[in-house]
Amino acid sequence: MAIIDFFDRGWRINPKGAAYIQDDRRYSFDEVGELSCRIANGLLALGLQKETKGAVWAVNDVTAWTCTLGLWRANMCWIPVGARNAAEENLYVLDAFDCEVLFFQKDFAPVIAELQPRLPKIKLWICIDGEPPGFPTCRSLADWVKGQPATRPRVAVDMDDVVMLSATGGTTGMPKGVMNTHRSTHTFCAHFMIACHYGAGEKPVNLAAAPMTHTAGLLSVPCTARGGTVVVVTKPDPALLLGAIPKHRVTELFLPPTVIYRLLDIPDLGRKVDFSSLKYFMYGAAPMSVEKLKLAIEVIGPVMMGGYGQTEAPASIAYLPPDEHFADGRLASDERLSSVGHPNPLISVEIMDDANQVLPSGGTGEICVRGDLVMKGYYKAPEKTAETIVDGWLHTGDVGHIDADGYLHITDRKKDMIISGGFNVYPSEVEQVIWGHPAVQDCAVIGVPDEKWGEAVKAVVELNAGQQVGADELIALCKVRLGSVKAPKSVDFVDALPRSPVGKVLKKDLRARYWQGTVRKI
Repeated sequence: MAIIDFFDRGWRINPKGAAYIQDDRRYSFDEVGELSCRIANGLLALGLQKETKGAVWAVNDVTAWTCTLGLWRANMCWIPVGARNAAEENLYVLDAFDCEVLFFQKDFAPVIAELQPRLPKIKLWICIDGEPPGFPTCRSLADWVKGQPATRPRVAVDMDDVVMLSATGGTTGMPKGVMNTHRSTHTFCAHFMIACHYGAGEKPVNLAAAPMTHTAGLLSVPCTARGGTVVVVTKPDPALLLGAIPKHRVTELFLPPTVIYRLLDIPDLGRKVDFSSLKYFMYGAAPMSVEKLKLAIEVIGPVMMGGYGQTEAPASIAYLPPDEHFADGRLASDERLSSVGHPNPLISVEIMDDANQVLPSGGTGEICVRGDLVMKGYYKAPEKTAETIVDGWLHTGDVGHIDADGYLHITDRKKDMIISGGFNVYPSEVEQVIWGHPAVQDCAVIGVPDEKWGEAVKAVVELNAGQQVGADELIALCKVRLGSVKAPKSVDFVDALPRSPVGKVLKKDLRARYWQGTVRKI
């Protein structure tokens, strides 16, 4: 199936039903489907070819997402643009990825107008929600689609056509462009729909609370394919998010662990919010504290669902469904809860050593993935692609192992591993211990320069509001649990760790503060 076919499946099932809800405004499948057709026909009328790059610069918004659907319907390629990114970062992505069409909200018009002279490849500028003053080359979406047919255009599709070109950071700081195709996004949808079961007559209600330009957008597609409703939260406001769950009887949502931690800090959360409609509360994008996961199950219910994926293998390398958080009627072991679940069925996952040899069960090495979920490659970077996909295997850069029961465990990113005095220290082990302290909100463990050890283990810690703990206490806790080698040599306390728009701690930025003027050798 082409990626737009998933929307059209839901459209056929439930044409008059609510495809999306935003600020109490309901958008039917007919309404969204017809607008996406007008957008696609408008793009094709310009003579734009398949895989033409188009971006949508907007916060979570139904019309903005419909522009993405329009690009897909024309068999063109969507460039996700983070609305919270710095303007220069978005400029780099739009230029380097050869963007030719830009849809945007008028709130971003002033900064986009300033960038326009530096984006000569863009041929079409469309303002989603009006016609901003002082931008003569821009047209409003309503005016531009006027007169375009609301019928599906006939477009030839190859499963290996690129439909999503996403930026992913590299060690140099310059984003690489990950090319995902109809085939890889199709495989993601199949994995998700296999893992998240709904009975006959059940229609999912997906809460798009995280940015739709990241995981939340793609995670909404399987809901749409089932004729379900996507509730779009326009602001990163916990009150809006929590209020939407009982109001719309939400059945599924995704949040990164850092956001979940903040929700769990709300006193009496389980009594204040009715979570009874939830079936799947997905967490991922970063490791989650086992202790906080247990608390989430206690407060929210037996609905937590772990996930592991990468931009290069979107959102579905492995899942830990809600029922697998339990064993024999009781909460599963910490070892199980710290896993990301079994690898999904439509791919192969192996652990390999540095010679690209498959390790036996239990061996620790690089997690490698093969199958239709894997990206086509990096945009205009054949050498980077060849380094990352070897003999058909995507080398994820994540270190881990598969245990005797087949559960996949992520130990750490290869580049995050600390070599201290010749010993390998995986930060996630140390972080799990520190996360377990009741005063700790979040933490990141990194290696910092040390004359004696080469690298010394440092913990950078965010505390819960109004709580205190000393560095010596955290170091002692780690020594008891992990031994002296893995225990931090020092602890710094900060008000906030540096994070990406989806809440992932940016260890590269954190390390830079300590390695300035020094070369890190790993």
